[in-house]
Amino acid sequence: MIRQDDTGVEALRHGEYKIPGGKLVVVDLRVAQGRLRDVQLSGDFFLEPPEVLDAINAALVGLPSDAGATALEAAVRAALGPDVVMYGITVEGIAVVVQRALA
Repeated sequence: MIRQDDTGVEALRHGEYKIPGGKLVVVDLRVAQGRLRDVQLSGDFFLEPPEVLDAINAALVGLPSDAGATALEAAVRAALGPDVVMYGITVEGIAVVVQRALA
């Protein structure tokens, strides 16, 4: 795993989280100049419609790398439409896996 140094050089991060009673959630992302970049959420969960995964990834891009759970959850919730159904994954679980990647 590549870490960001004090000069703000880009860092690749990886996190995993098994949601209790749910599925494995994985995130790969980059940190550049203190912001999340190239966020890619994956795992053995399901989303309906499937396109919402792109919206979740996009919602996390640009957030500060020191964003707390509340800010991460708010960004994800803002990306979810009223008809989105999440199987084996939660908004809170997404925040946890991102925080693990950044730890």
